[in-house]
Amino acid sequence: MGSNRSLRVICGSLGVALAALISLPPAALSQSDQKAITRPLEPDNQPIKSDRVETRPVAGAAKGNQPADSQPDGIVPSSGVNVYQRMGAALPPAPPEKPYNGPIDEAYGAYQRGLYLTALDKALTRAGEGDAAAQTLVAEMTTKGQGVKRDTKAAAFWYQKAAEGGDPAAMFQYSLLLMSGRDVPRDKKLADEYMRKAAEAGNSSAQFNWAQILVSENPGEKGLRLALPFYEKSAAQGVADAQYAVAQLYMTLKDVPEEKKAQARTWLERAAKAGFDTAQLDMGLWYVNGVAGERDYDKGFQWIKIAASRGNVAAQNKLAHLYINALGTRPNPVEAAKWYVLSRRAGLQDPELEDFYLGINEETQKKAIEAANRFRRG
Repeated sequence: MGSNRSLRVICGSLGVALAALISLPPAALSQSDQKAITRPLEPDNQPIKSDRVETRPVAGAAKGNQPADSQPDGIVPSSGVNVYQRMGAALPPAPPEKPYNGPIDEAYGAYQRGLYLTALDKALTRAGEGDAAAQTLVAEMTTKGQGVKRDTKAAAFWYQKAAEGGDPAAMFQYSLLLMSGRDVPRDKKLADEYMRKAAEAGNSSAQFNWAQILVSENPGEKGLRLALPFYEKSAAQGVADAQYAVAQLYMTLKDVPEEKKAQARTWLERAAKAGFDTAQLDMGLWYVNGVAGERDYDKGFQWIKIAASRGNVAAQNKLAHLYINALGTRPNPVEAAKWYVLSRRAGLQDPELEDFYLGINEETQKKAIEAANRFRRG
């Protein structure tokens, strides 16, 4: 078991309304002359009324003429760093473990083979002698009740000892305990100190969380700039939330080197491929709008559909617009109405989609509702 395997984010105990920390402008849209990719209408499909969804002209287009690459109002990139909304949410699984060629740890080896009693016996001996790594293992096993009765207070004791001994994983876990006041006296100052130390020692989860703390306690661009190096280090270790934050900050912060801006879409794609649905939605929007690279309506449609199928309400709304406007897909009134119904049921209002929905016939509405009722998250 690696010492930094547990990926967690700081819960709401920060006591800060993070969504209101900073208002950032959305990334600029590409001003490409490329025409929207459309598909021919299937013979048995009802034509979609072109006046049911308004389009927004591309900047600089002649007045009175609708440009070929105008975009529906509903299809715009996310603004700011929405990773703030992930505070308290479970992070994706850790990336595959890198090959290890260091000295063999018999206690950890036994643990990995499921020999918990053997692992605990070997770890306890070393833990009593002050071995921080062994103390962390004892804490982990005591927390989970592996080879010993589950005892969170005893686990907190061992986490504290290991943290004081400098083990990065233990410093991260002990920081979370201090922040929540669970089994130890609540102490935010000490919690922040251990989170910083764990981050500086290379713990990927601590790096992400320390970046969050820096942003929450330093409003505006200053906090984002202080946090960026820690987001970058965490992202490099495979934390999808950090990869998402890096992509957004590369596109948002002023004076970011061009070589980093050029990597923004790559970082966003890594987060999307890790299963982070918000990144999947933004990946689709970036492709549709030509943000941080060329437009590709087909890829944009594919990513937005993945996020929508996983239950992302905003993606469901955007997918309806794509079906109506034939961006990356054939126009399909049933699918458009289905995804609108799903997003509306979740509480997302959209007057334009409502107008479209009311403009289709009852038979199409019925098919859309039936399709929405059959929907299951992917």
